[in-house]
Amino acid sequence: MKPVVFFNSLAEKSGAVMPRGDYSTASDDYVVAQQWDVYTAEQHALWRRLYQRQAKLLPGRACDSYVEHLAHIDAAEGIPNLAAVSEALFRATGWRLVAVPGLVPDKVFFAHLAARRFPVTVWLRTPEEFDYIVEPDIFHDFFGHVPLLFDPVFAAHLQEYGKGGLKALTLGGLDFLARLYWYTMEFGLVKSSKGLRAYGAGILSSVGELDYCLNDQAPHRIRFELERVMRTRYKIDAYQKTYFVIDDFQQLFDDTTPDFTLLYQRLKTLSALSADSLLPGETNLSLANASLDDDG
Repeated sequence: MKPVVFFNSLAEKSGAVMPRGDYSTASDDYVVAQQWDVYTAEQHALWRRLYQRQAKLLPGRACDSYVEHLAHIDAAEGIPNLAAVSEALFRATGWRLVAVPGLVPDKVFFAHLAARRFPVTVWLRTPEEFDYIVEPDIFHDFFGHVPLLFDPVFAAHLQEYGKGGLKALTLGGLDFLARLYWYTMEFGLVKSSKGLRAYGAGILSSVGELDYCLNDQAPHRIRFELERVMRTRYKIDAYQKTYFVIDDFQQLFDDTTPDFTLLYQRLKTLSALSADSLLPGETNLSLANASLDDDG
């Protein structure tokens, strides 16, 4: 999809005029050069502030695999060079990072994931956007997503998601798959021996939601069940009303790898569920440190 067509499709969906980022030099698959040496000292300083703020919040909130791999990346001192990290990532799980100007079309995104390439936006938010940004920037994409790409099981799941996304485009399943991505890759929680932990990038890169999702009494925390997740609407402009909890990344891989063709057909016959719904028989894990084994 050419950029002008892509921009028009976004405007139809959201009223946005254009996404941020320079698309003028993008290739057909929307890859650009990062131009790491162009980042200013002020931008590197802003990255350090963002990184330091989030890193302080991770203990007791982020899942162990994320914390372990973030430390190995060693990106605390400034905006990371994607090419250098990509080499280390390829040695670990066969994935690479590709620089993109910003949002990309669904088909392009899925194709990258299916080929074990993760798109990372190249621009960084401004100081005025320190606490909140509308579009994902390099801090969200890198800090939130990249560490778990070093986890072999998680990385395998994301590749299968990309393959499934390409198929969903031909089956009318994109809305259902978007909900799955939202409630896992962006806002997922996982069981640990010490309670619930966050693994979704939207949580891990957010100063407020990282605490809210685990400690506030307001949201529902429900065991992950594929069909339930794919029926559930979500909020893009507020903290989530519901978080879905997996046992581990192997469950995520096992539950989302099978062919979704028949599931899409079934989902099209069912009504969507509100973001704050709690169905009969579901248990709300109301406390962050509640054991999933005690939820009945």
